[in-house]
Amino acid sequence: MTNSKKIITISREFASGGTYIAKRVAQLLEVPYYDKELISMVAKESGFSLEFVEETGEYSATSSLLFNLSTLGNLYGSPGYTPENIPTVDKVHQIQSKIINEIASKGSCVIVGRSSNFILRARDDVLNVFIFGEETMKIERAMSIDSSLSTGKKALKQIKKQDRLRANHYRYYTGRPWGDARHYSLCLNSSELGFEKCCEIIIKAAK
Repeated sequence: MTNSKKIITISREFASGGTYIAKRVAQLLEVPYYDKELISMVAKESGFSLEFVEETGEYSATSSLLFNLSTLGNLYGSPGYTPENIPTVDKVHQIQSKIINEIASKGSCVIVGRSSNFILRARDDVLNVFIFGEETMKIERAMSIDSSLSTGKKALKQIKKQDRLRANHYRYYTGRPWGDARHYSLCLNSSELGFEKCCEIIIKAAK
């Protein structure tokens, strides 16, 4: 891949198809794809379990005391925040950030979520994408991929929960509102455009 934007980060609303789109883009460009792979890499380096890393990778701060306090200001990285008092979930975030930077330094790739657009903000070769969708489509998709979401009401509840957790995690570690168009190169409505068209737009934008 010889494009000017060799790194593509894809953030996504739950059940918007963002993960499928990210994987498809990586396949079409024939570049490495990182999503669940990051969990294994972080677990290996940190010594924490896969389950713990997966749970904290995009949702961790929402259950911590520091997150509750962060409504008064983002405490992550603030004065007085030292290695001696850093919570375990924040250690995971630090290791995850280190690995994401290392991945980006190796060459072209597609990275899903995990505040990667913010982590790589100092680079000028990154295309940051946010995928969102209409509620009806997301409900139908959530029900089709998770049999436990047997009704539209259950599916909508799960969608709102997952998006709220991602938004809280992102806000805590970046100080930015999740999904704010000002912090992405592209914001694409997968319901209106369709998944394949989203892939096409992303690939063209990266060239």
